[in-house]
Amino acid sequence: MSAKAISEQTGKDFLYKHICTTAAVQNRFRYANVTAETRWDQLVQDHPWLLTERLVVKPDQLIKRRGKLGLVGVNLDLQGVKEWLRPRLMRETTVRSHTHTHTSHSYIIHSEEEFYVCIYAAREGDYVLFHHEGGVDVGDVDSKAQKLLVGVDEKLRPDDVKQKLLTHVPADKKEVLTSFLVGLFNLYEDLYFTYLEINPLVVTKNGVYVLDMAAKIDATADYLCKAKWGDVEFPPPFGREAYPEEAYIADLDAKSGASLKLTLLNPRGRIWTMVAGGGASVVYSDTICDLGGVNELANYGEYSGAPSEQQTYDYAKTILSLMTREKHHDGKVLIIGGSIANFTNVAATFKGIVRAIRDYQEPLKEHEVSIFVRRGGPNYQEGLRVMGEVGKTTGIPIHVFGTETHMTAIVGMALGHRPIATQPRVAAHTANFLLNTSGSSLTPNSSRTASFSEVNCGKGSSTSCQAKQGAPPAKATTLFSKHTKAIVWGMQTRAVQGMLDFDYVCSRAEPSVAAMVYPFTGDHKQKFYWGHKEILLPVYKNMSDAMKKHPEVDVLISFASLRSAFDSTMETLQYPQIHTIAIIAEGIPEALTRKIIKKADEKGVTIIGPATVGGIKPGCFKIGNTGGMLDNILASKLYRPGSVAYVSRSGGMSNELNNIISRTTDGVYEGVAIGGDRYPGSVFMDHVLRYQDSPEVKMIVVLGEIGGTEEYKICQGIKEGRINKPVVCWCIGTCATMFSSEVQFGHAGACANQASETAVAKNKALKEAGAFVPNSFDELGEIIKSVYDDLVCRGVIVPAKEVPPPTVPMDYSWARELGLIRKPASFMTSICDERGQELIYAGMPITEVFKSEIGLGGTLGLLWFQRRLPRYACQFIEMCLMVTADHGPAVSGAHNTIVCARAGKDLISSLTSGLLTIGDRFGGALDAAAKQFSKAFDSGMLPMEFVNKMKKEGKLIMGIGHRVKSINNPDMRVQILKDFVKQHFPATQLLDYALDVEKITTSKKPNLILNVDGFIGVAFVDLLRTCGGFTRDEADEFVEIGALNGIFVLGRSMGFIGHYLDQKRLKQGLYRHPWDDISYVLPEHMSM
Repeated sequence: MSAKAISEQTGKDFLYKHICTTAAVQNRFRYANVTAETRWDQLVQDHPWLLTERLVVKPDQLIKRRGKLGLVGVNLDLQGVKEWLRPRLMRETTVRSHTHTHTSHSYIIHSEEEFYVCIYAAREGDYVLFHHEGGVDVGDVDSKAQKLLVGVDEKLRPDDVKQKLLTHVPADKKEVLTSFLVGLFNLYEDLYFTYLEINPLVVTKNGVYVLDMAAKIDATADYLCKAKWGDVEFPPPFGREAYPEEAYIADLDAKSGASLKLTLLNPRGRIWTMVAGGGASVVYSDTICDLGGVNELANYGEYSGAPSEQQTYDYAKTILSLMTREKHHDGKVLIIGGSIANFTNVAATFKGIVRAIRDYQEPLKEHEVSIFVRRGGPNYQEGLRVMGEVGKTTGIPIHVFGTETHMTAIVGMALGHRPIATQPRVAAHTANFLLNTSGSSLTPNSSRTASFSEVNCGKGSSTSCQAKQGAPPAKATTLFSKHTKAIVWGMQTRAVQGMLDFDYVCSRAEPSVAAMVYPFTGDHKQKFYWGHKEILLPVYKNMSDAMKKHPEVDVLISFASLRSAFDSTMETLQYPQIHTIAIIAEGIPEALTRKIIKKADEKGVTIIGPATVGGIKPGCFKIGNTGGMLDNILASKLYRPGSVAYVSRSGGMSNELNNIISRTTDGVYEGVAIGGDRYPGSVFMDHVLRYQDSPEVKMIVVLGEIGGTEEYKICQGIKEGRINKPVVCWCIGTCATMFSSEVQFGHAGACANQASETAVAKNKALKEAGAFVPNSFDELGEIIKSVYDDLVCRGVIVPAKEVPPPTVPMDYSWARELGLIRKPASFMTSICDERGQELIYAGMPITEVFKSEIGLGGTLGLLWFQRRLPRYACQFIEMCLMVTADHGPAVSGAHNTIVCARAGKDLISSLTSGLLTIGDRFGGALDAAAKQFSKAFDSGMLPMEFVNKMKKEGKLIMGIGHRVKSINNPDMRVQILKDFVKQHFPATQLLDYALDVEKITTSKKPNLILNVDGFIGVAFVDLLRTCGGFTRDEADEFVEIGALNGIFVLGRSMGFIGHYLDQKRLKQGLYRHPWDDISYVLPEHMSM
C-alpha cells in the first residue's frame, strides 16, 4: 500500500518540525498521549503545562467527524480530562470501536473565524481546497470550498492563493494565510503527503493555530524521507484492532522483496484464506462474501512476488497458528488459492506451506480444518502433487485443483455450495508441451493467420494518429508487432530467455530483445538460447550506447528497482525512438510516478506499469514474464492471435484471463496489465480505445477493481458510441462494502475514497451503460463465452483452423528442477549444505550450532569429522589451535610470511608463502608421528624395540626432538596439553607408549623430548579411538588422509596472519638478508 493514514500527533509533528513559512505557527508540540496504561503522575511530570492550561481531549484513531460524534472534550482542566476519559477510554463507542489512544493539547480560546484547508493528490496534480467557514459544521466542502489545481511539477504561487482561494478572507489575514498555505503545500510535497486536511485552522494576532488534522503519507517514499519521517507507526484503520501477527507479517514484508500482507477481520471466523497475488486475493474475498461468508471470513491477505520457502513457511505458520486457537462448531476451512502465476515457482513456495501444515497437523485435525487448494503457474503440477501427498500422510482433508478448475470454484466447494469435484489426474510435470518430437531445429511455421499489426505495420511496431500542430505527440495505437524490438533494463536473464522462447514459438524471424542495459557491469555479451542454438545479446553499461547502436528499438522493459526506476525511466524518455515503456517495479512513490506520466504524455510515449507484469500480444511480443512459462503459453494458445483483447490491473489475474479466454473463445488478441498502483502510466480507456480501433479485435474484456474512477470513462465511451464493440467488464473488490472497517487490499490503488470508487457502484454503472457485467467473478467465463458465441453466430468472428502448437526445447536447469532428467554430479560433498533457508554443517543447522555453544572445536568436529564431538574433545581441539598458533618469527613459516609482507605482497600471498614451508621438517610431523607410533604400538612392539628399529633403519622418530626445549627445560605447551588429556580422556594408551619412548630417547640426549607436534599427533589418535564416535577403521582413516596436520595448519595460520598484520602496522620496508649472515662459498677458480 502506498497512501497510509498517520495519527494526528504524527502529522502535527511533521508540520511543526518541517514547515517553512513566515506565518507564526503556534501550539507547537503541546500535546500528550493518554492510553489505558498511562500513569498520570508521570504524564504531568513529562508535560507540566497540563496543570496550568485549558485542554482539549480527543481520540487519535483515524476517526472522522469526532466533534459531531461527541468525541472531543474542550476547555477542560486536567481533572476534567480524567473525568471525560473515564467512560470512554477502552470502551466501545457508538461508532463501534474501542477508543484506546487519546491526545490532549492546549485549548485555544478564540473568537476568530475558523478556516478549512485540504490538499489531496490526483493523477493530474494536487488539489488545494480552502473554505473560509471551517469547524465541525463545515459540511460538504467539495461543493463549498474554493479549489485550485497545482499541476505535477508545479509550485503553489502566492498570487494564485490570494486570487483563487482567499477571496472571502478578511484582508488583514490574507498575508498570513498565504504564507502559511504556500509553506503547507511545500511541506506536503517535500514529505510526500498524499492527503492533508486541517479543520479548523485558526488565525489570531499571535499567529496560526492548527487545531485538528488528518493526513496520509506515501509509505513507499520511506527511502527518500526516512531522515525527516523517522520511524512512523501507522495506526490500524478505524474500527479494527491492531494485532501482533499483522505487525509480524508487515515486518516480514518490509524485509522481503516479495509481497506479504495480512489483515485480521474476525479471528473467530471459520473461513481462512492464504491467497497468492494481490488481484486474486480480492477475487477470493469477493466470492466468499458473495456466497454469504462475510461474517465468517477471518482474514484478508496475500503473498506474491516469488517469496522464498522460509518466507511462505513463516506466513503460513502465522495463519495456521491463528486459525487453531479457537474451535468452531462447524469446523474450519482454509482456502489456499491463486491465479496462474507468471514467474513464481509454485512448487517452491508450496514447500513452505507444506512444512507449516506438517508442523500444525495435530491442531489442524483437532479443529477439523479442511483445506482447498487451487493454483497454476510454473511447476504447479509438482506443487499440487506435494500438497495432495501431505494430505494423505497427515490425514488432513486437502483437495487440490489446477488450471482445469475455475479459479474461485473451490470457494463454493469449501462453503458447501457445490459438490467437491473429483480431482482429475494431473500431469506429473510441466514438460508435456515442450519436447520437440519433430527432430527439427528450425523455427516452426506460423500456425495461424498473422496478426493485424504485422499486416499493416510492415517493419514498424507502432502506428499513431497524426498529432495536431502544437499538440503533444499522439500515442501509438498499435504497440507491438512481429517486428518489435526491445531493450531490457536490468540483468533479468530468466525473463529475457522467456521472451526469446516466446518469440521462437511464435515463429518470429528474429529475437524481440535487441540488447540489455545494466549499469553495474561493463559492456559485455550475455548468452541465451534461440530454439536449439546459442546466441549472444549485448549488455551495455550506459543507456545512450544501447540506443545509439540499436536504432530499431522502440520498446523499453524496465526491471529497475523501485529506487532507480524513476531515474532510468526519465532517462529513457529522452530518446525519441522509444514509444512504449513497461515499468515492472512495485513501490515507486506516487509523486515520482506522476512526473513520469506527465513527461510520457508530453513525449507521446505509452507507459505500462508501474507495479505490473507487463502485457502480451500473442504471436508477436510479450513483456518480460507475462504469460508465465511455455507450458502456460501453449496451453492458453498465446502463440497465435485470437479475437479477444483484455486489459487488467493485476498481473496474476491477467494470466488467469489468458486461461479463461482461451477456454471460452478462440483466444487472446492482446492483453495488458496496467499495474496496481493508484496512478498507472496508462489507464483502462487508453487500451480500450486502441482495441476499439483495431479491426482484428472483436470483443473487449476489462477487469477493473475497487478504487479510482477510470471505469466510468468506459461507461461514457459506450454511451457516446465511441466504443461499439462488446465489452465484458467486472470490477473486483465488491466485498469492501460488506466489511465493517476499511481494508487495504493488495494493490496500492485498491481502496475506495468515496462511494463512486467502490466496485459495486462501478459494476452497476457499467451494466447501465451497456457493458456485459456478470453477477460475480465466478460467472465471468460464462459471460465471455456467451458474448463470443453470439459473435460467432452472427459471423463477426470466424474461428481459424487450429494447428498443433509448435515446440521448443526446455532449458536444462528447468528440466532438472522438474526432475525430468538426471546427470552425474561433478562434485560430491557431505559436510555442508547451503541450499536451503539455513546453512547446515554435517546435518546440524547453523542456529543449532550457536544454541548448543559447541564452539570452534565443535564446529571443526562437524566439518572435519562429521561428528558432534564430546565437550572435552572440542576443548582439546581448541587448545591445540591455541598452542600451535605461533612460535615466534624465527621459524621458517613465520619468516617467509614476514619476508613476503615486507615485499609488499597481500595477505593471501604472504600467508600462502608461510604455509608452503610446512612439512616433515617444520610443523608437519603430526600425521607422521601419529602413523609411526600407532604402527609400532598396534604391532605389539616394545618402546625400546621401536627406538632400536628406527635407529637401525636410519630414520628419525617423528615428533621426537626440539631445538631449544629439553627434559630439563620442558615445553610448557606440552605440559598443559598432557595435564588436560590425562584428566579428561577415557584412555591414553598411545600417549603412554610415546612417553615411554621419550624416556629412552632423553636418556641418550636431553632434547629428544616428545615435542608439541608429536604430543598432539598421538593424543589425537587416542581421542579418535576412545571418544566413542568412530570405529577403529574410521579413526585410522582420518590419520591416514592427513587430518591431524590440518590442526597445525589451521592453528599456525592465525600466527602467520598476526605476523603479516604486525609488519604492515610497523610499516617495515623490503627485507634484504645481511651479507654477514651469508657464507659465500664459490669454486676456487672463480674466487681467484
